[in-house]
Amino acid sequence: MKTYNSILLIFISLSIFSQSIDVINPSKEIGIDNWNVVNDNVMGGISNSNLLITEENNLMFYGNVSLKNNGGFASSRLGFKKGKLKNVKGFQLRVKGDGKRYKFRLRENYRSSNYSIDFETNSGTWSNIEISISDLNPMFMGYYSRNAKNLEIENISSLGFQISDKQQGKFKLEIMHVKALY
Repeated sequence: MKTYNSILLIFISLSIFSQSIDVINPSKEIGIDNWNVVNDNVMGGISNSNLLITEENNLMFYGNVSLKNNGGFASSRLGFKKGKLKNVKGFQLRVKGDGKRYKFRLRENYRSSNYSIDFETNSGTWSNIEISISDLNPMFMGYYSRNAKNLEIENISSLGFQISDKQQGKFKLEIMHVKALY
């Protein structure tokens, strides 16, 4: 009976997310342009970060988080045309981290709120992470926002990654791909 339930769960998961498109896949040259880095220096901090394509054709988000001057975050954002994610139900990330916790974030242009979820990484190990749109939380300046409007996926115009929550020091997150699931 246990095997039957496992097979049924896999079948349900596959049917929920039956189609996908690459949003980020450097090996196919998808999602490698139009990135911005936004660090705590916008508020006086001194953290830094950068992006590069590795020799293995993966996207690397790396840098150093400093808590000096009330700092403590580094982030990267991929901008795209509003409507690109219309009808998306979730995302699949293939990442290799450094044992730290990161945020996957979605934003609309000109809005102060974002929608995010934390995910853990294992040092030096590739992981597949599935995120349902319903798992994303409305956030404002790093805190849960009760006043934010509901996420309207068709209005999202950027996605990205952030490290924060007082995780001081060097960091490195390698991204093989991010797929939008329909």
